[in-house]
Amino acid sequence: MEENMDDSQSQKGCKECCERCVGSLPWASLIATVLLYMGVALFCGCGHEALSGTVTILQNYFEVIRAPGETLDVFTIIDILKYIIYGLAAGFFVFGVLLLVEGFFTTGAIRDLYGEFKISACGRCLTAFLIFLAYLFFLVWLGVTAFTSLPVFMYFNVWSMCQNTSLVEGANLCLDLRQFGAVAISEERKVCTGSEKFFKMCESNELDLTFHLFVCTLAGAGAAVIAMVHFLMALAANWGYLKDASRMQKYEDIKSKEEQELHDIHSTRSKERLNAYT
Repeated sequence: MEENMDDSQSQKGCKECCERCVGSLPWASLIATVLLYMGVALFCGCGHEALSGTVTILQNYFEVIRAPGETLDVFTIIDILKYIIYGLAAGFFVFGVLLLVEGFFTTGAIRDLYGEFKISACGRCLTAFLIFLAYLFFLVWLGVTAFTSLPVFMYFNVWSMCQNTSLVEGANLCLDLRQFGAVAISEERKVCTGSEKFFKMCESNELDLTFHLFVCTLAGAGAAVIAMVHFLMALAANWGYLKDASRMQKYEDIKSKEEQELHDIHSTRSKERLNAYT
């Protein structure tokens, strides 16, 4: 009988411990962090490989040559974009950790609202600063998403032309890199329908793979935008909770102070009456 009671109490204790652990997790920040990491990983990985595929297409089918020296050409711009991708991956990994840690601390503050936990002004300032950063990065990712849609649109046009070669067989359509600003005006780098280079490019894996990699890159940027919106909602809610907790803490401090003063006054009067009676 005693063993059954001990087992039931231990099971109840484990259940309460699990409920306490699950309830203390900042689920909104956790989901937003996972979504942010997935979006950034998809954007950086697929974007890097898509840029490498673009270099291969430019060199093999458009015969674009890297300019000597430190001349700013399309290959230099692609290298700069790759370095930006590296910076984005590292920066947003740290930013996601910061937001997740803030979510854990804020959840602990809310759970201990009526305990001994004190809401500090530093915590509120940190939350406000993270809200500002999240809003700024939200605008940045919106711009990145808009910028990423440009190569998707260009590759979609080329991919559509390759998928409908029978329809464009009679027409004389050309893909001129000067229209996209990839080469100088004086250079003529184009591939026309019906040419051998056009058919080789359409039959190669580089074009199809690069197009779909850019689509995945766009999807990753969109996921990062959604994650930033999710973070903004979670941070705004945490800010409101912290503000209310601070006010409640001040109210409790004032209330306890007044009660202590009333108790001291009552004790003093009782002593005075006792002295006067004696």
